[in-house]
Amino acid sequence: MASTACFVIVSRNDIPIYEAEVGSVLKKEEAAHLHQFILHAALDIVQDLAWTTSAMFLKSVDRFNDLVVSVYVTAGHTRLMLLHDSRNEDGIKSFFQDVHELYLKILLNPLYLPGSRITSSHFDTKVRALARKYL
Repeated sequence: MASTACFVIVSRNDIPIYEAEVGSVLKKEEAAHLHQFILHAALDIVQDLAWTTSAMFLKSVDRFNDLVVSVYVTAGHTRLMLLHDSRNEDGIKSFFQDVHELYLKILLNPLYLPGSRITSSHFDTKVRALARKYL
């Protein structure tokens, strides 16, 4: 597993609907804020790239020191963003595809309002298990 990894799902309206620190190293509050800042700073790059390519997995779109931002854009323009220091591109792509499938299951829930925060502990547990498996 990557020693640093922060995962965020951002709605089409640029509102974070799910956030998780999935790295194996415990983070200080300062580092968590820095990770959020890096991911949100990459949103402009992602928005430009999303309209120029038909690919859903945008690979690495931004760098900050030794951290890389990888992004997966869904058909509904929801962005799954991962800040990591890993070089395992195939594992990251598989992670995004499986989390996208989980996200679709959340959207199919009639009690979930699209664009609202995902508070399901089951979803959180599954995302963290996928991070351990692929990252």
